[in-house]
Amino acid sequence: MFNAIVVGLDGSEGSRPALPLAAELAEKDGARLVLLHVDERIPAKGGVHPVRADEDQIRADLQEQARQLSERGIDASVEVVELILGGPAQAIERVAEREGADLIVVGRRGHAPVAGLLLGSVTQRLLHVARRAVLAAPPAD
Repeated sequence: MFNAIVVGLDGSEGSRPALPLAAELAEKDGARLVLLHVDERIPAKGGVHPVRADEDQIRADLQEQARQLSERGIDASVEVVELILGGPAQAIERVAEREGADLIVVGRRGHAPVAGLLLGSVTQRLLHVARRAVLAAPPAD
């Protein structure tokens, strides 16, 4: 059913359930996985800096996860997009389009609807901008 699946991962607890779910689908269908991380950056005095202090660790973790998936026989690659202006949801959709993905899998934090509106949600925005199916993995218990 799926040929290519983009998995949006930001290193947060909320995004973690997306990968096992996507891997299960990829294994079942023989789909290719693209582990995607959007490295959001902010311009500041002295240059442009990552929003997250642990960007290097996130990238290393993604490489390790792709290696483990490959050992399981899943075609997995890592892509990191650096983004200064614009939303991560749009960047995820652009990569999915370029990769010919049938599906985008992301996590969600489990905020109540009002909190999600106030705090913002990449998953919620992705549901509005994506031109393909989006699967939101529920938070781990």
